[in-house]
Amino acid sequence: MITQVYSNIYKNEILLPNNPLKAINSYIIRGEDRNLIIDTGFNIPGCKDAFMKGMEELGIERKKTRLLVTHLHSDHSGLAAALQKEGVTVCAGAIDGRLINEMTEEAYWDRFKDYGRLFDLEKDNISFHDHPGYKYCPKEPIDFIYLKEGDVLKVGDYTFEIVDIPGHTPGHIGLYEQKHKLFFCGDHILDKITPNITFWGFEQDILSVYFNNLQKVAQYDIALLLTAHRSTIKDHRKRIQELLEHHRLRLNEILMIIKESKKSVRDTAAAMHWELRYDRWEDFPNPQKWFAAGEAMAHLEHLVATGKAEKIKESEIIYYKAK
Repeated sequence: MITQVYSNIYKNEILLPNNPLKAINSYIIRGEDRNLIIDTGFNIPGCKDAFMKGMEELGIERKKTRLLVTHLHSDHSGLAAALQKEGVTVCAGAIDGRLINEMTEEAYWDRFKDYGRLFDLEKDNISFHDHPGYKYCPKEPIDFIYLKEGDVLKVGDYTFEIVDIPGHTPGHIGLYEQKHKLFFCGDHILDKITPNITFWGFEQDILSVYFNNLQKVAQYDIALLLTAHRSTIKDHRKRIQELLEHHRLRLNEILMIIKESKKSVRDTAAAMHWELRYDRWEDFPNPQKWFAAGEAMAHLEHLVATGKAEKIKESEIIYYKAK
């Protein structure tokens, strides 16, 4: 469904079947000589049909169009390889672009087996094969044009500047238009729901990376924040404070869970409160268990990094306990 959200800027709401996110907002910016589309939907026929219908409705020529993928997740990148085959130029940040191409190889997904053991998810006998990232990602490598912070994309009356906003993924990028005070933020900030901040390695305190980049966006003069899911946001600073408060409460909740005895990532996630329709951890679909465990892990690692918890590894499983 196409909706105009600003002059020559349109939202194509693409449904994501059987997914709690429900839909992705793919944005189309129309220019006289060159068009820009932001994000794609899953690599499935239904999403492709909706994507193409949006282009056709607006009279967008594929060979005059750039696709910008804000980050690696399959609801944003899924159709990138197919669109490139049809003449669309595809851009991404270097970090997530490389990861998207790695996702086309089984070796990338083999590490999920290691994470499953580390997180204690083998208790639930789950694999990554029903993970939407695995099922709906591009299946062929993409010849990306890599963008870095400060690069500029001109489309019609708009001049978009690339902004690095990692946290939700290692190489998430956004676009800022200073003249019109517009910011396309992907999944960095969302209305009504909180972005999933998951574990993606021990090299950094991922939650701190996310907090720093929330504060970074708070410094921008923004009249309209265009998000990848749900509604646009007019008061971005208020929403940022709400997200920071959400994570403060989350960290306190987890500290209480690991206060009396050590807990694995899986058992910590199972004890947390989730805004899902399932009453018991055992009822969570496998993909939701992956997402919940990843988010719990990012918070547990932040507690370790800030000196509030310690971790212990035993028999390939990692445990956490409050100090």
